[in-house]
Amino acid sequence: MTDTPARTHRRPLLARTRALPPWALLAAGALTGSLLGGAYGALTPARYTATAYVVAVPTDKADPATALGFAQAYGRVATQLAVLGDAQVWAGVPVKELAGSVQAQTSPDAPMISVTATSAEPAEAADMANAVARALTRHAADTKAATHVELQQFARAVEPAEPSSPSPALTALVGGSAGGLLAGLALLVRPRRESEGTTRPASVPGPALAADAQEKL
Repeated sequence: MTDTPARTHRRPLLARTRALPPWALLAAGALTGSLLGGAYGALTPARYTATAYVVAVPTDKADPATALGFAQAYGRVATQLAVLGDAQVWAGVPVKELAGSVQAQTSPDAPMISVTATSAEPAEAADMANAVARALTRHAADTKAATHVELQQFARAVEPAEPSSPSPALTALVGGSAGGLLAGLALLVRPRRESEGTTRPASVPGPALAADAQEKL
């Protein structure tokens, strides 16, 4: 069976690839990963994050432990439709966008609620965080007579000066590390594949086995 031109061209290329030193494969993997990571960071739009803080304050008929418990409860409902429906009026964005851009977190030992919003525009991120915090305090005021706890705005969200998304330099560094790691794994697997691809020579029967075979014939 004669080799086709494609096979004869592929074999020297594969042989040259296997003959490369390990550091060359590592360098190629790291360089490729860096280029891909840097391109991803440069082409991905920057994201900005702003955070507003709300604190739960007990009235004369409640204690700090009660305020801490209601802070946990209000933190769970901060991103619900009832709150976001009012917040969209002040934020100027649809409820769906608020639901995908706003998160609320609470502290286990302080009656504090943080409302964080992320957007491609720094001013919009601050507006969304402040709008949700304002809507949350309004809802808490409606049930103040029953809960004996009110929410007060502790700190307003300010327009962020720098993006919170990773920079192209950081994504290039992460991509280079990932590329080098994959290249290292390829070096560990490559010898096994080479050994599996080789064919073992046929064994030659010994004199005794050859004589037995002739007698049987």
